[in-house]
Amino acid sequence: MRLTRLFGKTQREDPADAETASHRLMMKAGLIAPLAAGLYSILPMGWRAIQNLERVIREEMDQAGGQELRMPVLQPLEIWEESGRRAGFGKGMFALQDRRGRDMVLAPTHEEVIVYLVRQHVSSYRDLPQMLYQIQSKFRDEPRPRAGLLRVREFDMKDLYSFDADEEGMEVSYKRMLEAYRNIFSRCGLPSLQVEADSGAIGGKDSHEFILPAESGEDQVLRCSSCGYAANRERARSVKPVLSQAEGSDAAATGALPLEPVDTPGLKTIEELSQFLGISKQQTIKAVFYNIDGEVVFVAIRGDLEVNEVKLQNLLGAKELRLASDQEVQAVGLVAGSASPVGLAGRVKIVADDSVTMGSNFVVGANEPDVHLRNANYPRDFQADLLADIANAEEGHGCPTCGNPLDMTRGIEVGHVFKFGTSMSEKLGAYYLDREGVQHPVAMGSYGIGVGRLLAAAVEQNHDDKGIIWPAPIAPYQVHMVALGNSPEVTAEADRLYEELQQAGLQVLYDDREESAGVKFNDADLLGMPVRMTVSARNLKNGQVELKARASEEATTVPLAEAVTAVRGMLGGG
Repeated sequence: MRLTRLFGKTQREDPADAETASHRLMMKAGLIAPLAAGLYSILPMGWRAIQNLERVIREEMDQAGGQELRMPVLQPLEIWEESGRRAGFGKGMFALQDRRGRDMVLAPTHEEVIVYLVRQHVSSYRDLPQMLYQIQSKFRDEPRPRAGLLRVREFDMKDLYSFDADEEGMEVSYKRMLEAYRNIFSRCGLPSLQVEADSGAIGGKDSHEFILPAESGEDQVLRCSSCGYAANRERARSVKPVLSQAEGSDAAATGALPLEPVDTPGLKTIEELSQFLGISKQQTIKAVFYNIDGEVVFVAIRGDLEVNEVKLQNLLGAKELRLASDQEVQAVGLVAGSASPVGLAGRVKIVADDSVTMGSNFVVGANEPDVHLRNANYPRDFQADLLADIANAEEGHGCPTCGNPLDMTRGIEVGHVFKFGTSMSEKLGAYYLDREGVQHPVAMGSYGIGVGRLLAAAVEQNHDDKGIIWPAPIAPYQVHMVALGNSPEVTAEADRLYEELQQAGLQVLYDDREESAGVKFNDADLLGMPVRMTVSARNLKNGQVELKARASEEATTVPLAEAVTAVRGMLGGG
């Protein structure tokens, strides 16, 4: 492609609303163009990279036994009500009515539709297993679209669904997909982490995410360098630190002490309380108030830990969860800043993190202003309606598998896989007959990759202060050829090399514009193709061209006759 013919132009200035490196660079490089909040057109340069990603994805899906099909974006609302998942998506689902007044939705995902298809076409064990996939548009009404293609309202997703006769077969399909996903990211030149994950609104039994490490990523991953345990922070478990005697507790020596009130004038936070009393935050229990499906819930957790709202919501099977307002807290008779579960049994629902059992003689609120209690112990002084792990795992906590310290890294979720088991099939009536004629529900798995998000994550993971650094397998073009000067000699040789490289099967972006060397080199760095070839009068006098890898600071010259071979070598093609 000649740059003079390419649709979409590079920009000199950073976009004013760009929040992340990928957003900024993809806009500057002319890969995407905004239409409205969370809605982007993919321009030709970006679309070529998308097609490269999709090619690898399709090859791995086919290799794993997948069959590609296509399902409608427009779906009847009733199938979502039948599956019971309508409420889980809440306001994120685009809903509308057709001209006959029937309620419809724009697909946020396609599990319901694919199960309807399987219900129509699978009746016997002979029809199983099946793996069916598509690359299709999805719609989710994100409350805060941001960061270019990383969080949008319309996006393309590869979604594959596996169907097996039983859970053992589903496990085989699941492992096959995990391997296929690892292959996809490896082939695309994108190092990824496979981590345990929460299923969220999609539902299902177990799930894993694939995370591309990037400092700008929204996801936090806890991982153990010793045993390989890795999990998204929403899901991560850990061995919580236990307060030692050296940190101010003599409980191990003295046992549970009597409750004792202590004046704490004006103290509202755990930080203030621990400093005033000269104790560790681990020796306190804090109160957090939530409105969960319209009910105020009292959450008790050790003062050095934070509530994991995903764990809490999953524990309660809640549809909506938010922090309670001051008015809601006051309405149930709680005293913000001095509240504790002591004496509240039966007055409000109490959920406690299991950290309240990891220690003794805690300082807690006295449920009256400016007073706290020393030496509160579970279960002597307070009980909980539910006791479970609802705390965030933190860097430095012990690994739940081997006990060694966990590390934390940030990243971007680019793939998510789920085990549904038979839950969806039972709700939607997808059954088959076994050899004896006995009816069973089909076991199902679901496997997604956000293609546009993967493109943006690739840029987040591969860039410098000059621009994008494309991994060769997904680059829009393999070679960026720059012709310097407008002399007939340079133009003729650049045109000849352009044809020679293309005839050799290489994909070439040819900068034939009448621009200065500085502008052309800056755009080459911004666009980030793996190899830059420079054709100039000075090098042509020596029968050479200059080659430079985008990821390298050093350039080299090679004879014209060896240019194609040298480029292939730089691309890893021998």
